[in-house]
Amino acid sequence: MKYYNLDVIISVGYRVKSPRGTQFRIWANKVLKDYLVKGYTVNEQRLRDQAKQLEELKQTVKLLGNVVGNHELSSEEATGLLKVVTDYTYALDVLDQYDHQVLEIHATTSAELYIITYDEAMLAIKGLRDKFGGSSLFGNEKDESFQGSLAAIYQTFDGHYVYPSIEEKAANLLYFVIKNHSFSDGNKRIAAFLFVWFMEKNNILYRVDGSKRIADNALVAITLMIAESKPEEKEMMTKVVVNLINLKN
Repeated sequence: MKYYNLDVIISVGYRVKSPRGTQFRIWANKVLKDYLVKGYTVNEQRLRDQAKQLEELKQTVKLLGNVVGNHELSSEEATGLLKVVTDYTYALDVLDQYDHQVLEIHATTSAELYIITYDEAMLAIKGLRDKFGGSSLFGNEKDESFQGSLAAIYQTFDGHYVYPSIEEKAANLLYFVIKNHSFSDGNKRIAAFLFVWFMEKNNILYRVDGSKRIADNALVAITLMIAESKPEEKEMMTKVVVNLINLKN
């Protein structure tokens, strides 16, 4: 019996430019979608007292399925989607261990080192365009909604931040910049860049061992998920992001 390395199969299959390669990608995307939508392994008996958490996981997997259905994914993007499922399931296990009744934001960082400003953000976006040779439309503001996105993460209620931790601010910054479509071109790339830039400025991008708290392919996956999500799913999506970058990961 012959054994083949799955990583090699996927890598070759997503790079071969031939009718057979196209057939493989169509088949692989279908298998991945079926796994995401139907085959995620959650012990429902164990989570029977946590119905809300399970429903949030199902909605997240459904969003992942939408991404797979609407895009022909590269091998890295497909790996990123699977990592999101793995990480989010881990977050649910952590919640189960601590006997949480709902998906909660926890293990976050309160000490803020850096407050992002409009002028600095626009300068950083210009640097991103210059570095990667973006078009003149890249980072070109269509309206004032980008300023609104930055202001939104620092909004207060009754004298307290609505998003008190760095992780919550970062997650909502990613969400607002993607969803507000403030720029003529590059909204998702700008959102992902500002997300990691904000985390790095606040010293939470890297773990103690020097590894990134969120992998590049997982960032691609979560950015696509947010872009595909509905407005009423905002709270769930930002909670997923926080649970991917909190101190437990």
